[in-house]
Amino acid sequence: MTWTVDEQLALTASEAVVAIQTGRLKATDYVATLLARAAALATLNALTALNMEGALADAQRIDAMTPEARAALPLAGLPIVVKDNINTRGLLTSAATPALENFVPRDNAPTVQRLLDAGAIVLGKANMHELAFGITSTNLATHAGTVRNPYDPGLIPGGSSGGTAAAIAARIVPAGLGTDTGGSIRIPAALTGTAGLRPSVGDGGAERRYHDPNAVVPISHTRDTVGPMARSVADLALLDSVVTGTGPLPQVSLNGVRVGLPAPLWDDLEYALEDVVRDALTRLQAAGVTLVPVEMSGLLDLTAKVGSTAIHEAHEDVPAWLAANHAPVRTIAELAGRIASPDVRSIYDAILADPYASQYQTALTVWRPQLQQLYAQTFAANRLDALLFPTTRLAAVPIDDLACSSAVTINGGAPIDEMSAFLRNTDPASNAGIPGLSLPAGMTAEGLPVGLELDGPLGSDRRLLAIGVAFEQLLGTLPAPTL
Repeated sequence: MTWTVDEQLALTASEAVVAIQTGRLKATDYVATLLARAAALATLNALTALNMEGALADAQRIDAMTPEARAALPLAGLPIVVKDNINTRGLLTSAATPALENFVPRDNAPTVQRLLDAGAIVLGKANMHELAFGITSTNLATHAGTVRNPYDPGLIPGGSSGGTAAAIAARIVPAGLGTDTGGSIRIPAALTGTAGLRPSVGDGGAERRYHDPNAVVPISHTRDTVGPMARSVADLALLDSVVTGTGPLPQVSLNGVRVGLPAPLWDDLEYALEDVVRDALTRLQAAGVTLVPVEMSGLLDLTAKVGSTAIHEAHEDVPAWLAANHAPVRTIAELAGRIASPDVRSIYDAILADPYASQYQTALTVWRPQLQQLYAQTFAANRLDALLFPTTRLAAVPIDDLACSSAVTINGGAPIDEMSAFLRNTDPASNAGIPGLSLPAGMTAEGLPVGLELDGPLGSDRRLLAIGVAFEQLLGTLPAPTL
């Protein structure tokens, strides 16, 4: 069978794997097509490095396998991108910061290795907000630079996993890996019309589903996690099954699914975005989904208190990663001294000062348990399968090339901090350690993607994905950007 370029670019991850497993599509042809796509769309700045020779060599190995061996690989020949703060053996892992711009790790992160063992091919490393401390993926003129949204290159793609999201939306790859501390997978997924999963983390210990110790340039060991990103929820489920060793998704019927609408996360939304998500609610309700308004009073206050842990943990976790990985700089002060972007530099000033050290134990032993109890009680008392709300309060906003992050206004209101505005809805689940899934809800009248988030009880990731697949089948996926 002869595939046109457009046919190859339109493949989802699941479709591409089946085509390669069955021999209908050569992995080498597919990889070559996507490498050419990456080169043609270099102005999006979605990637910090291309693995041209390595990806083609890996594809040749897939094509040389027996049909039986190839069919046994769950991700046979699937090209992916890996966020540039996740360790990849033999490939750059710079976290988009000058001090690490030439750093190449000795080993793959465990999550990366599981995907490779299943037949995936790393096409390249994905750009990101410097050191993952931002939601715009706008960097000053370092080797990384600014990531642009495929739906409008003048707008942010979200962050910090903006490069992964942009590459997927632009059809450079069908899937990839990001990381999420407070919303860094879900925010860019929402702003680029793609899907992203923040897996269960719990308290950062045994309840964590993705285990990558000292294999990701860190912010917070109790909140950081690697997670899959793709153009469909079904593709997220495929990658998640490989990483976690879980089986098929449970069967879910929309008729009977109960979702809560948490009041604090539906307040003060951009009008254009609210029109899209309210229409999605109407369609879901007509299909049999039960919508349950829930108050969740105190949610945002507890989130703010628990969120302070990230600054203190970065003070401890970053030096540990530098030492464990034999990085070219050995101290957090050296790393901070070479930060390029002013927004990240100011955050690292706070990390070096460690102002929240005295609050840390209270946050872990009092405030976070209270937040987790609020979620558990809300799920139980209302017999909810999940909570549902807009992933972000507003659609993508213009890039600020000077400050990297700036103030935004919602419906003409007073200016508010851009990072705080976009994190408001994603941060609570991160602090509680529960899973969160963002999927496309539709597009605004101006043609900008809008995301809906589903948060589930701790450990409910596979059921959450099954609900997401059912929602996606009703709401549909978004058209490709015009590039």
